[in-house]
Amino acid sequence: MRIFIVGAGQVGTAIVEALHDEHELTVVDLEADRVSNLAYRFDVRTLAANGASRKTLTDAGVHGSDLFIACTSRDEANLVAAAFARTEAPDATTVIRTSNPEYIDLWREGRLDVDFVVSSELETALAIVRVIGLPAAVETDVFANGQVQLVEYYVAPDARRDVVGRPLRDAKLPPDSRCVAILRDEAVVFPRGDDRIEPGDRVVVIGSPEAALRWGEMLAPSEAEIKDVVVFGCGRVGSAIARIVEPDRERARFVAEDIPGASVYNCDGLDPDFIERERIWQSHAAIFAMREDAKNHYAATMAKVHGVPFTIAIVHDPVSRPVYEHSGIDVTVNPRQVTAEEIVRFAHDPRTQQVTMLENDRFEVLDITTKPTSGYVGLRFREMPIRGAIIGAMIRDGKALFPHSDHRLEAGDRVVVFTSSDRVAEVERVL
Repeated sequence: MRIFIVGAGQVGTAIVEALHDEHELTVVDLEADRVSNLAYRFDVRTLAANGASRKTLTDAGVHGSDLFIACTSRDEANLVAAAFARTEAPDATTVIRTSNPEYIDLWREGRLDVDFVVSSELETALAIVRVIGLPAAVETDVFANGQVQLVEYYVAPDARRDVVGRPLRDAKLPPDSRCVAILRDEAVVFPRGDDRIEPGDRVVVIGSPEAALRWGEMLAPSEAEIKDVVVFGCGRVGSAIARIVEPDRERARFVAEDIPGASVYNCDGLDPDFIERERIWQSHAAIFAMREDAKNHYAATMAKVHGVPFTIAIVHDPVSRPVYEHSGIDVTVNPRQVTAEEIVRFAHDPRTQQVTMLENDRFEVLDITTKPTSGYVGLRFREMPIRGAIIGAMIRDGKALFPHSDHRLEAGDRVVVFTSSDRVAEVERVL
């Protein structure tokens, strides 16, 4: 596939990292250092120029592209670039990134001439909401309109002994679920019945929402249900949550009026006296959604010191993530990464409806419809070779099924399959 990308920031770079092996990429950005770094790291065509220019797009060879992505941090530049792409590459699918909810509304009303609009703020908010629902999870996503849930759990030292340390075939596992991977140090195990889950492992599970919740109760029993949440920072992500701390007085007043059920505090969120005075430590979780990584890191660490049991922090720069995690912050969410993840799916086989990237894109989970010519159609699941991938769920006639050894795959089934990122193209081909 020929893919044209305007924007070589963190979102654009994440997209290139995910797609460069299998596709012909051209990347345009105003900053010469950004595109030169991409050209050095990957086999992609680059141009340092204004992507919101018809001449630039034409000179860079946008004509004949199959997919056009405008993912700069400037909404209007993305819109203008997409408008020119419609003229110069009329057969291309156009995808833009935006931070303005008004543009999303215009697109949904059919008044914005692009194929898809992806919102960093909305995708981040959704990722955080999913984490709150499963506090033991490291990563989580949903498929098939919520019927199927993907969860990655860290196996705690107090995990139940009827699950860990024994062959999976003998363990008391929730029905309607499959353990599709055990991540141990740098190795990945595609589990069979004689494999075992051990404390310290990370386990990837695909199952019903109820089963996913029970896996969390087994693997991390000390994690409590989250009912009371404090959010530090009320931008577009924070405004969707119930109880908010905001340093800007006017913004705090606006949110208080916009969300009457929320308690809004006008403070900087970095004051330990405030945490004690307002009993923030009694909350089940705190989300840190301020604009600066250093503030999110400091505030989250201080909240931990004062007794907040579960912390979720927005991380804007990927290099900050290991620092957050080393400090004991429970979950980090990178808005640019979740945005790139949503955009990447448009470069996959048209039968692929959704893509989730795990472990910095070491692994991917695909929601893909099987074709009649697939060699897997008609096979029982116990007869299927694993070959670096495992099917965790299938959707047939609109209903989610979690296959066992005697189930057969049928043409037209949608499957949710876990695989290593370097095998995605092969998985899509064989299915």
